[in-house]
Amino acid sequence: MTKIKVFLVDDHEIVRLGLSTLINDQPDMEVVGEAGTTGEALKAIEKLRPQVVLMDIRLPGEGGIEATRKITSRFPDTKVVMVTSFAYDELVVSAVRAGAAGYVLKQVGNEELLRGIRAAARGEALLDPTVTSRLLSRMRDAERKAEDDAFRELSERGIEVLAEVARGKTNAEIGEILNLSEKTVRNYVSNILEKLQLNNRIELATYAVEHHLFEKLDRHSP
Repeated sequence: MTKIKVFLVDDHEIVRLGLSTLINDQPDMEVVGEAGTTGEALKAIEKLRPQVVLMDIRLPGEGGIEATRKITSRFPDTKVVMVTSFAYDELVVSAVRAGAAGYVLKQVGNEELLRGIRAAARGEALLDPTVTSRLLSRMRDAERKAEDDAFRELSERGIEVLAEVARGKTNAEIGEILNLSEKTVRNYVSNILEKLQLNNRIELATYAVEHHLFEKLDRHSP
């Protein structure tokens, strides 16, 4: 059986010892090296080319996130799993952006950690379930804010005009629906194009759909 080659990066020797003992007891994986700093890790990983790196997020010096960025950039076949006591959303986002394949809390059980190593070796992403639920909630909140911000330059009437443009209505039809003159509607459309920095009605309709205008209107309808 070909074993998964694991490399440990943590500035606490006792932590590395515990992880090493756990991993080397598994029939399908082995610790091929360890380091306490980013510099030591990069040199060793270049030589050993492990499949999975268990990375402490709070390393001295550059830190685990920057170390992850360098490892994934230089050795794309090596997967980095962050192992940390900190479950802050900002750290999760930064770790993923740096190229981490997974994020596991030190408080998890041994079996979950081992499953994380195996998942990373298979090329799968892994996030601790408690972190994932909060992160997804935060992402949904951010998406809703982005949707609202997409129309913040428009008045309530401007949004109504945009919605009708997105439905394919002509200026005359919009005027009838909203009880406006055709000239007023035309002015609204020109003003919306300018504020959203778009060129024509097709782009307006596309923008409205991409930014979920109709869902926004449904949420705010009585």
